[in-house]
Amino acid sequence: MDNAATAKATRLLELHHTGTTLVLPNVWDAWSARAVAEAGFGALSIGSHPLADSRGQGDNEDMSIDDALDGVRRICSAVPDVPVTADMEAGYGATPAELIERLLEAGAVGLNIEDTVHSEGGRMRSVAEHADYIGGLRQAADAAGVDVVINARTDAFIKKDQFEDPAAEAITRLLACEKAGARCVYPVGAPDADTLQRLLDALAGPVNVIANPRKGSAAGSLEDLQAMGVHRVTFGPLLQKELAPDLAALVAPWR
Repeated sequence: MDNAATAKATRLLELHHTGTTLVLPNVWDAWSARAVAEAGFGALSIGSHPLADSRGQGDNEDMSIDDALDGVRRICSAVPDVPVTADMEAGYGATPAELIERLLEAGAVGLNIEDTVHSEGGRMRSVAEHADYIGGLRQAADAAGVDVVINARTDAFIKKDQFEDPAAEAITRLLACEKAGARCVYPVGAPDADTLQRLLDALAGPVNVIANPRKGSAAGSLEDLQAMGVHRVTFGPLLQKELAPDLAALVAPWR
């Protein structure tokens, strides 16, 4: 792997451990990536949902791995000096080794992997299965000599009806992912500040929280998240969604 990719990966990893909350706005094309980078953000995230929307495709692995990596490659090429992490859903059916190899070829140095396999009827991976996939990603990244930032996501809160205690399920899953080599974990949909604090207390490494860029997160504002010690914030599809009414309002007078 070239030195530039290795340096970007290490930089992205370091940004998770500065003692301040890392905000990674989710972009979806070259234009949005350049705009966010020019606003002063030192690293970016690619959301699968906004990327799919930009391509006229659906989220939940409606894109193929080739589709997704085409988008990743175009975005990374637009901001060559900026570390980029990409949402790769549940892996698009790729083995961990293949996914790491192709992700790095596309220019990204981090990835998000969830435990819902939409290409297989939306089933959730078991605790061990998800941790094994995360472990395989870490092994492949280490073999490549790159500090790929693997963000392990669980949908335990999204599928809360399946669990007696969704927070306990999320903790079990994410602890297993941390042990397997995840560098960050993502309990998407944590419903409130008390639940998030329970997660932060139980987990050892960085935790990612989703927020709306205008409305904040379910656990509060950026300042609230900083005070709690949240390590990382992303917007998922919410940045793109918040821009849609602004775009409509801008062009409406010209209708």
